[in-house]
Amino acid sequence: QVQLVESGGGLVQPGGSLRLSCAASGSIFSIYDVGWFRQAPGKQRELVATISNSGNTHYANLVKGRFTISRDNAKNTVYLQMNSLKPEDTAVYYCNADVKSEWGHRDNYWGQGTQVTVSS
Repeated sequence: QVQLVESGGGLVQPGGSLRLSCAASGSIFSIYDVGWFRQAPGKQRELVATISNSGNTHYANLVKGRFTISRDNAKNTVYLQMNSLKPEDTAVYYCNADVKSEWGHRDNYWGQGTQVTVSS
């Protein structure tokens, strides 16, 4: 079994910064692509950023230049550094990972989400 746990969310003023973490635990053999998604009230979940196991990154246009995704493979952790936050960044942020277990089973997992609120 594999678990993803997000942390680092909270309340921040416009223009501020937060760093989200997504820690994977369990019977992990390898973690492949990892993505951050977000879902605002009344809206569909949308992709924010992704990172491959080799470090290739992709960003949604809305966050390009403000957010940075990174990973520490030794810690099975992926980060999302969010700078210059705007009220429209307010959402629940979810981590998603493609993971191969120690038994060779590959599956896709979601974390429980962490709330980010940008407000003065």
